[in-house]
Amino acid sequence: MAAQEKSSSVGDLILHPFKSGSRLECVAGGVAVGVALGVAAVKLKEVLDKKRAATVPPVVFLEKVPSDIAVSQSVTPLPIKVVAESAGIAETELFPYGTDKAKVSLDVRKRLAGQRDGHYVVVAGINPTTAGEGKSTTTIGVCQALGATLGKKVVTCIRQPSQGPTFGVKGGAAGGGYSQVVPMETFNLHLTGDIHAITAANNLLAAAIDTRLFHEATQSDEALWRRLVEDKKGFCPVMKRRLRKLGLSTTKDPKDFTQDERRAFARLDIDPSTITWNRVLDTCDRFLRGVKIGEGPAELLSPKGEARRTPASRDAGFDITVASEIMAVLALTTDLEDMRERLGRMVVARSHAGQTVTADDLGMGGALTVLMKDAIMPTLMQTVEQTPVLVHAGPFANIAHGNSSVVADQIALKLVGEDGFCVTEAGFGADIGAEKFFNIKCRYSGCEPSCAVIVATVRALKMHGGGPSGGGWQRDPVYSSENLEVLRKGVCNLQHHVKSCKRYGVKVVVAVNKFFTDTDAEIEVVKQAALEAGADAAVMANHWAKGGEGAKELAEAVVKACGEFRADPTAKFNFLYPLNTSIKDKILAVARTYNAAGVEYSPEAERQIEAYTQAGFDKLPVCMAKTQFSLTTDPSKRGVPSGHTITVREIRASVGAGFLVCICGTIMMVPGLPTRPGFYDVDLEGERIVGLF
Repeated sequence: MAAQEKSSSVGDLILHPFKSGSRLECVAGGVAVGVALGVAAVKLKEVLDKKRAATVPPVVFLEKVPSDIAVSQSVTPLPIKVVAESAGIAETELFPYGTDKAKVSLDVRKRLAGQRDGHYVVVAGINPTTAGEGKSTTTIGVCQALGATLGKKVVTCIRQPSQGPTFGVKGGAAGGGYSQVVPMETFNLHLTGDIHAITAANNLLAAAIDTRLFHEATQSDEALWRRLVEDKKGFCPVMKRRLRKLGLSTTKDPKDFTQDERRAFARLDIDPSTITWNRVLDTCDRFLRGVKIGEGPAELLSPKGEARRTPASRDAGFDITVASEIMAVLALTTDLEDMRERLGRMVVARSHAGQTVTADDLGMGGALTVLMKDAIMPTLMQTVEQTPVLVHAGPFANIAHGNSSVVADQIALKLVGEDGFCVTEAGFGADIGAEKFFNIKCRYSGCEPSCAVIVATVRALKMHGGGPSGGGWQRDPVYSSENLEVLRKGVCNLQHHVKSCKRYGVKVVVAVNKFFTDTDAEIEVVKQAALEAGADAAVMANHWAKGGEGAKELAEAVVKACGEFRADPTAKFNFLYPLNTSIKDKILAVARTYNAAGVEYSPEAERQIEAYTQAGFDKLPVCMAKTQFSLTTDPSKRGVPSGHTITVREIRASVGAGFLVCICGTIMMVPGLPTRPGFYDVDLEGERIVGLF
């Protein structure tokens, strides 16, 4: 059942399309009321269905599924205000950006604070391959099945895609076929500007770091003090944070500070070799991974005009915006006040004396929060079948923690109510995306999942079983015809992820995402392998071609699994490791889920572990940055390798976000472009966008 438009013939009563026992839940003036199933309720539904049918053409499912963008452009979305009403969002909690998207206020959580959370479901996958798994498509498909087919209350929570992969090799992240977020052009491009806000905030902080290096190298202590404090008539609020950090009085007249106190306050004395804060951009530009900055004539001269190189002229680099710690802060924050504290305590470097230097030390915490003030609100969109979607944050799972925002999930869990479903997606394979969902996101949100859906395809598992992966792999008979031998060699990757997710105490449902080349025997092999590994259910789904109806059996399996989890008094969600163990013990615990024999550390990583332990950061969870294509740090190793070693080459302290980023192997923080990037196909025909996929 799709979301319904408000009908003047029935006042302000909005029928919510889900069942609760033998009753229908309705909202009148924002207050939940039980309305017994009867003639009046049935007539009300008929009125609303007729009005919707008269204003929004029904989705036409073609036997030959067009391109993703063609499907999206064939759908007439409901006005976003109607989607909001159907989800239970009050008009005062909605801030429209046009007619197809809107920001949603965090006040929804306050209004519904007394309502019990719904079921919490995460969608993950096997290690991805060039054959594709369709995890985003499955996420949307199962939600359409829950909402539009089964009539359950559901909200999908997914990440905003980076424009880097959209114009590079991966394409968009709206889902595909008849299971996607619409309009997909809006979703995959600028949306409501959150990623641009992160880019602006990140780079303002980067500029502040290097400007401070320059000014401290070219000014005396007294000049720094005078320009920072006395010429500006005293200490502003962010300066008082630094005073408290240094143990200095926040009420003393600036003129009464001693020379030592003035120096301690004004001179950060940043050691350039310890700077971990890079500039960012939302583009796959490999040539900015390493750059030299401060090479302009004005930056190479002292105020007296003498040729002089300052510490601000240094080797630096760029990351992709979605790898910025500010993106991680957005994804893990709970409200504006929490965001302000997290942004202020982000560590960007250490002083020559080994003291941490934070964004607040640079006077930046407040300004960063102002730039991010609107970005903290999730963006409401809809699926092909008009079920509601909250889009928010977009950290990659291979180089960041790979999950959408805490606030979006919290809002969704309240909106759907006790019997509803919040379905969120974790990036890439379960070894990185789901692991970080469980051990990082759930720690900070306080939300406990009951079910994990693991997505796999026959052809991807064949690739894990040794099938070719080079150019032209699609034409190889291994993929175009039945091959049970290769498939049986590859199902071990799926089985590994099933067992890994079971460690967390949740129910596990495997979704076999159907391709037209799959045979019944192949699908049965995958399902049987999943059940043998401990999956609670394994189901074939054909949502790409058939929308929610194609994922009906999958949705039913999810409903059953969640119901059993809630009904079982012994069912309990678990973390992989306690926070009070050492950094190395946490890393080893995660490495063992990769089937690794051990962990090795570079000399730089060893020094960073020692420094972070002394600073008290050893109680943070760890966020492993590694290739998504393998359980190892070698992307060419498919299946389930054993006996390998995970090499940690660098560790960055994302103190504001609340984790330590462990950079493993040769993973890069900015992807590159392929020989033929996706942007070749993107163009305009009149005012219509074409070529996105």
